Amino acid sequence: MLQILKKSDTLIIVIHEIYGINQHIKKFCDLLSKQDFDVICPNLLEREQPFDYFEEKIAYFNFIENIGFSIAVQKIKNLLLSVKNEYQKIYIIGFSVGATIAWLCSEEECLDGVVGYYGSRIRNYTQIVPLCPIILFFPQEEQSFSVDELISKLNKEKNIEIYKYFGQHGFSDPFSSKFNEKSSQNAFNEMLNFLKKH
Repeated sequence: MLQILKKSDTLIIVIHEIYGINQHIKKFCDLLSKQDFDVICPNLLEREQPFDYFEEKIAYFNFIENIGFSIAVQKIKNLLLSVKNEYQKIYIIGFSVGATIAWLCSEEECLDGVVGYYGSRIRNYTQIVPLCPIILFFPQEEQSFSVDELISKLNKEKNIEIYKYFGQHGFSDPFSSKFNEKSSQNAFNEMLNFLKKH
């Protein structure tokens, strides 16, 4: 688990992608900490070394076979239970599968907001009714589904803000070949506005 605690009254739980707590996640947690938030990123993979990007298929298989959404969601809900009395505000920010896990936790009453970066599997859980405000960032296109179709399904929820940015899945990861600096910066700014607003 990665923890950067500053004795803030606001906690952000960051949920990593299939790769684990890699450079991108560490850097992102550091950026949040510089905004004076307490940050916790649980290691859902339970392995020391994160997967490399070229191991995408292995990392995906490992997540689906050995962890899966229900176990990951339970881990995050247990973490929420253990910290909810220590903070005035708690947010979850997730990337890819982490965004879907965050979405699945959005029915928890102790959450003040959820931020999801390219949570493509949210499409399997559109029946969820979030109890907190949500902001979702999607790339213009995804390989396996229509972004616009998913957005139109989700847009009926009054609590959800959705942004579509130029680029592909992974556009906000500076260590990925899919990185798009402008989209990444715009999403980060929108996220900070969202956190301040709620």
